[in-house]
Amino acid sequence: MYVTRYNPARDLQEFRRGFGNFNSLLDSFVQGKEPVSLTDFEPAVNTREGEFAYHVELDLPGMKKEDISVDVKDNVVTISGERKVQNEMKQEDYYRIESSYGKFSRSFSLPEDVDVENIHAESQDGVLEVVIPKLEKKENKPKKIEIK
Repeated sequence: MYVTRYNPARDLQEFRRGFGNFNSLLDSFVQGKEPVSLTDFEPAVNTREGEFAYHVELDLPGMKKEDISVDVKDNVVTISGERKVQNEMKQEDYYRIESSYGKFSRSFSLPEDVDVENIHAESQDGVLEVVIPKLEKKENKPKKIEIK
């Protein structure tokens, strides 16, 4: 099973970001600008452990692979990107956007038994799969030590 570290500061950051979005919305009304989205895009993530690798899958429908970045630093894999506005309708008497959009970033701590050099990612049908291969385990066979 793949374990992610709980970060209590993240909840506080999301709470503060909510107030930031609310303030931006109020500022846009005062300054006469177009309102900003109240929700950022946060893709759904599935993680699983296979026999030879760990798998991280993100739902990124409609995103181009050029808009996605996968980086590994200090034993942490970070997947980030930006989803552009889609299904935007502006008409005389209403304005509607049905899909969420914005920047996202998801980070995952890697266990010690991974082959960082051979991590690869593939995007197909709106799903990004990051495959993190495990290092081959060396069998610790009993060895008789001769005394001299």
